[in-house]
Amino acid sequence: MKNAYVEINNLSFARKERAIYENVSLKIPRGKITAVMGPSGTGKTTLLRLIAAQLHPDKGSVLVDGVDIHKANRSALYETRKKIGMLFQSGALFSDMSVYENVAFPLEEHTDLSEDIIKDIVLMKLQSVGLRGAIGLMPSELSGGMARRVALARAIALDPELVLYDEPFAGQDPISKGVLVELIQKLNKAVGITSVLVSHDVEESLSISDHVCILSGGSVVAQGSPEEIKASNDERVVQFLNGQADGPVPFHFPSGSFQSDLMGDSN
Repeated sequence: MKNAYVEINNLSFARKERAIYENVSLKIPRGKITAVMGPSGTGKTTLLRLIAAQLHPDKGSVLVDGVDIHKANRSALYETRKKIGMLFQSGALFSDMSVYENVAFPLEEHTDLSEDIIKDIVLMKLQSVGLRGAIGLMPSELSGGMARRVALARAIALDPELVLYDEPFAGQDPISKGVLVELIQKLNKAVGITSVLVSHDVEESLSISDHVCILSGGSVVAQGSPEEIKASNDERVVQFLNGQADGPVPFHFPSGSFQSDLMGDSN
């Protein structure tokens, strides 16, 4: 892939003795929507945190717009992070700040813009997610879908080049889910944002994505267009897409003998 915005090369990452990734390499195309999917526990959210340099790999590299983000000095890391917006799974709004204050926060922290200009930008971002009328509300007064849209407005406040979405459809009713799908598509097409979407929602993710990566067992088992993923014969991909209980991905987390645990045998 010649025009990749994110390049992950030979990445390995472990938590204590448990390997999450082993020599993973993948490329995320510039200006496209890439869906990262796979069974629970495969490290999809961990991948987003590695891209944002919130976590550091044990081996390998992550290049964001050509910058090796884990080897960059503080200044270069700061500038690169300003290009990244992140929509957290929980929304992660500041509970003691109003909708306006939440969206204005990154602008106040990272720019020298006047209050009048910040206000105009906040109004534009909230208008883009359909919540300009909620500008004075507190997070506790918002529904789950509204909170996720305010979080999206905050994520795009600085006009990022890359937006990372962590389970944006989780816990959303069909209408809220449809609104978010439309917003993600519009943002991507209108300003050419590179989007990385982590989700368990197979139908919605495949419907809006240009590129798809399927993770399983610490590696990338398939990647390509939605059509190519749907046509895959890989048993792990078929099991995940069809929600099959039986298949190569086990139900049980790796463990020792069940009888030994019951008998209290520690050997």
